[in-house]
Amino acid sequence: MKYFFILSFTLIFSCNLINNDEINEIDSDELTEFLQINDAILVDVRRDDEYINGHIENSINIDYMSDKFVEKTEMLDKNMPIILYCRSGRRSYLSAIKLSENGFKEVYNLKGGILSWIEIGNSVVFEDYTN
Repeated sequence: MKYFFILSFTLIFSCNLINNDEINEIDSDELTEFLQINDAILVDVRRDDEYINGHIENSINIDYMSDKFVEKTEMLDKNMPIILYCRSGRRSYLSAIKLSENGFKEVYNLKGGILSWIEIGNSVVFEDYTN
């Protein structure tokens, strides 16, 4: 019985860590409308090589897996809406939790990531680093 309570407590606690009510989910259609009427910071949290191979226009790249992720996000305005995206939505959701825990007031995660963005016909920007 003792182990049952320990296991139950662990499962409940770990689920609460994943389910964060302060993270707003936004889909690609909503993002388009949101950006038309709001000032917001759009952050691509994928690796640099993923970013240069296609990203949403006017987004900045801050790699979630980088050792400097928190340091770089601290340079953003915590009072501005922050919209995060990645390839499919997992890294951006985890990034959103970090930002929310670090005092950002309005954090959004793009559901389905850039794959969803492209799927409905939205365009992406490619970086050309050839000299």
